[in-house]
Amino acid sequence: MPFGNLFELLHPFLSSSTQVFKQILSCSLNQWAMDFEGNFERILTSIRIAKERGATLRVGPELEITGYGCLDHFLEGVSTLAHRDTAELNETMAGDTCLHSWEVLAQILKADETQGIVCDIGMPVMHKNVIYNCRIIIHNGKILLIRPKMWMANNGNYRELRYFTPWMKHRETEDHYLPRIIQAVTAQTKVPFGDAVVSTVDTCIGVELCEELFTPASPHILMGLDGVEVFTNSSGSHHELRKLHTRVELIREATQKLGGIYLYANQQGCDGDRLYYDGCALIAVNGHIVAQGSQFSLQDVEVVTATVDLEDVRSHRATSSRSMQAASAERYQRIEVDFSLSDEGTASVVNIEDLVISSRRPEIRYHKPEEEIALGPACWLWDYLRRSRTQGYFLPLSGGIDSCATAVIVHSMCRLVSEAAQKGDQAVISDARRIAGEAEDSDYLPTDPRDFANRIFHTCYMGTENSSAETRNRAKDLAVAIGSYHTDLNMDSLVTAVRNLFGLITGFKPQFRAHGGSNAENLALQNIQARHTTMGEDAPSLTSGDRLGYGCANVDESLRGYLTKRPQLNATFSADVNPIGGISKTDLKKFIAYAQSTFELPILENFLTAVPTAELEPITETYVQADEADMGMTYDELSVFGRLRKVEKCGPYSMFTKLVHEWGSFLSPTQVAEKVKHFFFEYARNRHKMTTLTPSYHAEQYSPDDNRFDMRPFLYPSRFPWQFRKIDAAAATLPDKSTVHPAEAKDKMA
Repeated sequence: MPFGNLFELLHPFLSSSTQVFKQILSCSLNQWAMDFEGNFERILTSIRIAKERGATLRVGPELEITGYGCLDHFLEGVSTLAHRDTAELNETMAGDTCLHSWEVLAQILKADETQGIVCDIGMPVMHKNVIYNCRIIIHNGKILLIRPKMWMANNGNYRELRYFTPWMKHRETEDHYLPRIIQAVTAQTKVPFGDAVVSTVDTCIGVELCEELFTPASPHILMGLDGVEVFTNSSGSHHELRKLHTRVELIREATQKLGGIYLYANQQGCDGDRLYYDGCALIAVNGHIVAQGSQFSLQDVEVVTATVDLEDVRSHRATSSRSMQAASAERYQRIEVDFSLSDEGTASVVNIEDLVISSRRPEIRYHKPEEEIALGPACWLWDYLRRSRTQGYFLPLSGGIDSCATAVIVHSMCRLVSEAAQKGDQAVISDARRIAGEAEDSDYLPTDPRDFANRIFHTCYMGTENSSAETRNRAKDLAVAIGSYHTDLNMDSLVTAVRNLFGLITGFKPQFRAHGGSNAENLALQNIQARHTTMGEDAPSLTSGDRLGYGCANVDESLRGYLTKRPQLNATFSADVNPIGGISKTDLKKFIAYAQSTFELPILENFLTAVPTAELEPITETYVQADEADMGMTYDELSVFGRLRKVEKCGPYSMFTKLVHEWGSFLSPTQVAEKVKHFFFEYARNRHKMTTLTPSYHAEQYSPDDNRFDMRPFLYPSRFPWQFRKIDAAAATLPDKSTVHPAEAKDKMA
């Protein structure tokens, strides 16, 4: 039978028995904290796209009107501009941040784009003098519901309880009296505020906010048992290496057991601090992902849509055990709206393609960690560059793998800009022209990543008498390969001047250890060289304009304190931003190996095989300075120490007991004890350095970023006498089970 005849035969049944959404839409927005005008435009753009695609429900990211990362701006004082003239209640808005949020919402409510569609919008709301993180559900110029967040993210990078209070009256609502600027638009005096769901003509929508998905008793469970079929989740979830799997699995699990349609929207881009929000908007149906947005993108607005059939949800839920639990479920208040999300009764727009689309199960895209390093920091740097209104970046290129990785990330950024320009992305093209110093009416197109790098990326090799020809040549060759504007500075005159001045004042001339000097003299001379790279950084800015300086200390060196205050031992610690400050040396090596083939940069092989060295001591026939020897531990060991200390919350003794089991086949208990004690001693005595770390891209859960992510003291009893004695006592009684030769131990740890 011809396909057309089959459709005609099925036509009456389709019109009476199916409820197919025209489209549902979730989006990722590159919002910027406190950029109310820009955030408004991006929200409106996403709604406009939703309408163009025929969507009936649009969901945006968490706190999208203000931007998620406003931090203490959420605590700004109280404005009395919105007082209601009533004796029973004196309702106010919070200060600037909440006031401007209401002003933006008023514009959204008045916009033609918001007619004929249900929109889920995020902003802070003050209710009875308490500030809540809220979702505002709107339709046709009216507010249907203000739903406050009930479970707060308050660990790691998040301090939501510092700004917001959770809504503790579950399945309860109160009247919220609207400010006059909203009353003038909606003609509403008050709206429901609290834990309720929205009931349309054809289905029921429940709201879940970010952290609530991650909690053991997530709201979607009780909502789903009470008949909610569509769940929205508006999130401000940052990127960490290997994190996306957790997010996807939670969303799949949420609808696998329960059944339902789940729309996940996320912030995207650099919101104004160390975090990169990695987008990846998702739509799931009954445990299957049916639509996925990109995880890393230069676009300010990205939407994903899907056509889904409500009957799929109802069929999935038709099980006896689920029905028994649902029959006893507690009731949610339903906020009714005379609007249908589906095309029930309008068979003219229903077709076979619509009916089967929700059964499509595209393969979920996961990036390998080395790809994430290539893309996440690159997108973060682009946002930082264009939003800081500067003209490019400057990097001291040492010839080592850390500065190499930083330079290659910039190369990746330039490649992303080039790809976007080739696709005609006018926003990227406009920003690139401005950053490159071109006029607004210029016809310059940044389609060549090497040419664009030459305009916006300056690198410089800052050598001394202790620098080798190998590192100098590696730096130069890499600069040529990626197209950066490169210079070579000799810093000896500056270093010699300081040494001579010290000798003139004190009558004593310090010597390197290789020349008979003490350890103190040797370290002081290294620090003199490192600190004077700061002065060298200023030279290019005299001719190249306002540029942001890069740091390139990896997370392991920061954790160990292997850096010099002001500059870092092998790069710059006086920098503006550091794209690799949250990435381990182990992952950076994998990234360089990936970039070597993917970006066609054969020069990177020389960096992979080179021994990491600061090159701050004289090279002799018998001695070449090496970072791992200086630190007294390998980078692989540092990664293990960092994860145990931060992620698994181990102190010295518990770390020892874990590593005795993990490393016991190739290290004796006494050797493990010495390594653990050495790490904690060096970590403790260098912890003060972490209070002034260069702002770094956050990529690892064991980042030592003080007072922001890693909340620990910086004055320690660095020899941990009680803990170390307990470790020594345990090591003395445990049997030595090591069977691997010490030379193989490093490979085992890796």
